[in-house]
Amino acid sequence: MVTQPSRDILSLLREHGIQPSAQRLAVAEYVLSTDQHPSADQVWERVRAAFPMLSRATVYNTLSLFVRVGLLRPLILAEGKVVFDPNVQAHHHLIDSTTGKIFDIPWHRLQVSNINDLQGFEVDEYMVVLRGRKSGAGT
Repeated sequence: MVTQPSRDILSLLREHGIQPSAQRLAVAEYVLSTDQHPSADQVWERVRAAFPMLSRATVYNTLSLFVRVGLLRPLILAEGKVVFDPNVQAHHHLIDSTTGKIFDIPWHRLQVSNINDLQGFEVDEYMVVLRGRKSGAGT
């Protein structure tokens, strides 16, 4: 049984000029409300449970649309692996080297200095990617 999409997701899509088809709503319900950083194939597997006829191309196109309008950020955190981040605010990431899980690290928790001193470069944006293990203490 397919659940009704939340009004917030429906409104969010419309605010970004997206015509909310059933497939787009299903993708949005998952990818915009998860704290995970799913790949396109993971999104497809998850949403396909509710929409068995959903094509992989539809998921890829929908994710690309969400990126284009600023609802998602694509991240390349390992060679050849793109994941999608619903948190489009400035933040960093930690990749757990044991589990592969990606954790958001609040922007203010790390301090990067001397960015403007990089001669020959104009830095528009940056993000720190840490690799390690999540300990028992919170971030």
